[in-house]
Amino acid sequence: MAHNAAQLPEIFESFGEARKNGFLSMKALKDKGVGVVGTFCTYTPLEVFMAAGLVPVGLCSTSDETVAEAEKTLPRNLCPLIKASYGFAVTDKCPYMYFSDLVVGENTCDGKKKMYELLGKIKNVHVMDLPQTQNKAASKKLWKDEIVTLKEKTEECFGVKISDDDLRRAIRDKNRERALLKEFYELSKAVPPPMTGLQQLQLLFGAQYKFDHGQKLAELRQTIDNIKASYAQGQRPVEAKAKRIILTGCPMGGVTEKVTKAIEESGGVVAAYENCTGAKQIDRQAREDGDPYEALAEHYLAIGCSVMTPNPNRLELLERLCREFQADGVVEMVLQACHTYAVETHTIRDFLSARGVPFLSLETDYSSGDIGQLKTRAAAFLEML
Repeated sequence: MAHNAAQLPEIFESFGEARKNGFLSMKALKDKGVGVVGTFCTYTPLEVFMAAGLVPVGLCSTSDETVAEAEKTLPRNLCPLIKASYGFAVTDKCPYMYFSDLVVGENTCDGKKKMYELLGKIKNVHVMDLPQTQNKAASKKLWKDEIVTLKEKTEECFGVKISDDDLRRAIRDKNRERALLKEFYELSKAVPPPMTGLQQLQLLFGAQYKFDHGQKLAELRQTIDNIKASYAQGQRPVEAKAKRIILTGCPMGGVTEKVTKAIEESGGVVAAYENCTGAKQIDRQAREDGDPYEALAEHYLAIGCSVMTPNPNRLELLERLCREFQADGVVEMVLQACHTYAVETHTIRDFLSARGVPFLSLETDYSSGDIGQLKTRAAAFLEML
């Protein structure tokens, strides 16, 4: 379906509402007998499920609605993402969790891996053993073995066979999606950007809840073309004087949009997201030739998350985004009790300071109680730039 430039807000809204509206699409898929795999993290190679004709869906919850229920079992001083994800599972309030025939997690952090043990009592859970370092040959071998094991678990669970050619086809399909999403967010290299950071986030976060892959690619292509056309016609949704911010840190989406809003309501614009909701997972392509398991292992293991030690890939990506998007400053969003990101804040601050890039770290959770404080700190930071 063709859209004109005037319909751009509706397109962003379509992606923004995708998680909510996807419940009905998911039920329709289940009624047709399509298998569903729930995932928690960008380290999970979705190509394995795509190769089997299954639908992968993200399960990380981004609201505090079920946190109180989760705290009956989990400690209060635990990351809100973990508490919310578990809470939505035990209360049956997440249709995506409900519809998942298989749930795949990976032991990225201590909180998640212990939560998976509890989740395994109520769902069919498979946990991947993620290496904590990226550059050792043993790490690459372990992750390749884990992907092969995931393939075997998927075949067993759904009664399917996944060939190497199936996997290569899935890698090509996923690469096309990554390329379009990257082309989309790189539109904001323009000064001023052709969209707000909130609009960008709505599409990046919502894209994972569009389950017809071909239709999703077509919508992305159409959206990119429409944004370019609007910009060429002189539409400027962002003021030219808006300070350009790169957002980094924990996963963005849902209630954590409050950080983006605090920045943009204070006169800034989020030009790019380094977070795993953004560039971290779509900046690179997976290799399409050779052994598909080695290609997937190389690609996914290189994601620059704070669970890795050391974590040079995050620094490299962050520096490149600052340069390419002409950043005036970097803001980090750290979820309370996310120890790996909280400790890495020091490294990020020193790294950016050495390059003359102003930096602000904001700690938050899934409540709305700190919105005023976030806005005050964001405004002060932008004023200083």
